[in-house]
Amino acid sequence: MQAGFLLIPVLLFFCSGIRGADLQEIEVEREDNVYNMNSVSWLDVRPELLYSILANHDLFTNFTSAVIESRNVEPDEKGRPRFFSRFEGCVVLFCKSFVRNGHLELTPHEELIAIVDPETSDFKHSRERWTLEPEEGGTRMTYEFEMIPDFWVPPVIGPFYIKRALKRGGEKAVDRIEALAKKIEQETH
Repeated sequence: MQAGFLLIPVLLFFCSGIRGADLQEIEVEREDNVYNMNSVSWLDVRPELLYSILANHDLFTNFTSAVIESRNVEPDEKGRPRFFSRFEGCVVLFCKSFVRNGHLELTPHEELIAIVDPETSDFKHSRERWTLEPEEGGTRMTYEFEMIPDFWVPPVIGPFYIKRALKRGGEKAVDRIEALAKKIEQETH
């Protein structure tokens, strides 16, 4: 009899239509010294709200633990929004702090592209692209990331750890981004 009582709340939960962030696919690859990560997620938030969070680097420390410091900085000479981020990561006993400075290319509520300036960053190349599409009352977010580090990566084990950190970080970030969006939405209503 008790098993039936336990089954009722479980069935109500799944039938209630409550749906949270869903990381549908994630892939991390490395060829030579180029790292690529691609993911597709569904988040239970409007594209407009998700866009406002991803365009605001002041919020990035809220959804990824690798980012120690992040902020918006003054626009560049072309008027493009700029950002600064500082990361920390360790591979076995080798720990490194590295920075990314760059600009954003924005298509409101649809696409954000973050491009790093290699002259002022610890990357030879780094480009992130988020594409946001309304889907089933939420947002389908496609994320593409490509980077070439401009710092020493320990051979053999270093690439393994970088790939693992990117994948784990991406998995956690989707839930944290959605939670942050829901919190902001509740505070503004």
